[in-house]
Amino acid sequence: MQQMILIVDDNRSNIKIAQTILENEYRVGAALSGKKALQFLTQAIPDLILLDISMPEMSGFEVMEELKLREEWKDIPVIFLTANVEPQIEAKCFKMGAVDFIPKPFVPEVIKNRINRTLELQTYRKNLEEAVKNQSQKILQQTEELARKQQELMAIQQEVIISMANLIEGRDDSTGGHIKRTSQYVELIARALRSDGKFNDILSDEYIENLCKAAPMHDIGKICISDIILKKPGGLTEAEFDIMKQHAEQGGNVISSTMGKIEKKEFIDIAFDIATYHHEKWNGNGYPHGLKEEKIPLSARIMAVADVFDALVSKRCYKEAMDSEEAFRIIQESSGSHFDPEIAKVFIELRQSIEEILKNDTSI
Repeated sequence: MQQMILIVDDNRSNIKIAQTILENEYRVGAALSGKKALQFLTQAIPDLILLDISMPEMSGFEVMEELKLREEWKDIPVIFLTANVEPQIEAKCFKMGAVDFIPKPFVPEVIKNRINRTLELQTYRKNLEEAVKNQSQKILQQTEELARKQQELMAIQQEVIISMANLIEGRDDSTGGHIKRTSQYVELIARALRSDGKFNDILSDEYIENLCKAAPMHDIGKICISDIILKKPGGLTEAEFDIMKQHAEQGGNVISSTMGKIEKKEFIDIAFDIATYHHEKWNGNGYPHGLKEEKIPLSARIMAVADVFDALVSKRCYKEAMDSEEAFRIIQESSGSHFDPEIAKVFIELRQSIEEILKNDTSI
């Protein structure tokens, strides 16, 4: 069955244009006001809502507030429609919980691409949750095969983690090598720290295993950030950067809601800390909470060095790749300000091994 899209706009011409663009691929419903949209939802639940912001009687933002109050409506993805593309409006759209926004007047390819991408991600997430739920139920029903099933589930989960991480990295024009390289850096750092007698009360074999398994999820919160921002060439505005920074806390939320009930607490804690706090800085000037020094979880402090270094040596839509010598110099200069000085020192001492990883990676 075709997926259903509900278009909410007080302008009949806008609805007609959107219907013409979408009707060959989707079932399309329409409402000329916010109140009529809410009435529509009592009869049918669409897969996606295209919601105009500026409407009489009830604005799109007011409709969004109503959606969040009903359990059966709160998870419907919403894309706002607006002729106002000012950064503060964009920021409010995402703050209200929208997954994206589409500017007016409509461009057929833009509206189709945004909708297709949103529905693909929504389907991917639902399938992931359903797959994990089904697998967990099977394990509970087959206790005599628990050990074997647990190993199978862990392998499936790790494949899902890598697949999701690669999907997200691909959205901001990364090749996917970033995930593999940063995981390798993280393992090298953790094992070198333990060899040096540092953080031995934390760096057990289980901790390092969970750390390496969780590292690919550090930017999973970007699933909640618009492509407009992720793929923007050049620098972000202050409002856009404020939106981008939300990916840290969003990442922790995704991990807790998606995997919190089926993974071990030790792994979830590390994955949550990496996703949420890997942009914190040793001097307290990072985000999302401005944590300082050892108040930043060790896993996030390790991830921060690995992530920044690899970002520096990688080509992105907004910059060219930096040579490794310059990147190592930046890590050294940022020791004690951005990075934990003990971790930065160990990373620099690992330069030969890091260079070997870069040399052997054909994706750069």
